Amino acid sequence: QVQLVESGGGLVQPGGSLKLSCAASGSILSIYTMGWYRQAPGKQRELVAGLTSGGSTNYADSVKGRFTISRDGAKNAVYLQMNSLKPEDTAVYYCNAKYVPLQYDYWGQGTQVTVSS
Repeated sequence: QVQLVESGGGLVQPGGSLKLSCAASGSILSIYTMGWYRQAPGKQRELVAGLTSGGSTNYADSVKGRFTISRDGAKNAVYLQMNSLKPEDTAVYYCNAKYVPLQYDYWGQGTQVTVSS
């Protein structure tokens, strides 16, 4: 059973940086597609960044050039480095693992990111 635990959220000023971490149970990064999603108040959950087991990445247009998704296979962890943060980045950020052959998703509990002066 896959479990995901996010950490690293908090309050930062506009223009600041924050790094989110997602610890996954077991060695799943080689077979799962990992992703970071976020959900702001009154909005639907959206994909922020994705990372396939083969190493391909994709980003939402709103975060391209500012956010970077990465992984550490030895630690079974995925990260989201967020730079040049804007108030509109404020949301609950969720780690996601998808087993592509069955389209089966696992979700973390989420971590709050607030960008405010």
